[in-house]
Amino acid sequence: MPSNYRRCVSCRKIAPKDSFWRVVRVYPSGTVQLDQGMGRSAYLCPNADCLQMAQKKNRLGRSLKCHVPPNIYEALWQRLPVSVD
Repeated sequence: MPSNYRRCVSCRKIAPKDSFWRVVRVYPSGTVQLDQGMGRSAYLCPNADCLQMAQKKNRLGRSLKCHVPPNIYEALWQRLPVSVD
């Protein structure tokens, strides 16, 4: 995989890391947060299908090797663009 490219934990797509959401288990506290911090990271495509699959199958939790609190998923759902029909 080229440098600065990451893989989505849900759909396994490879793309530049700035095209993903970053979820971090911060070291050493073990708290989970979005976008910032040093520690173990997982990347997720910014679309509803990947987010739904990651939440349903606990893919973020397994990747980060910790429990992902519901407020993290709520924050990610809030980031989704609103579709106008």
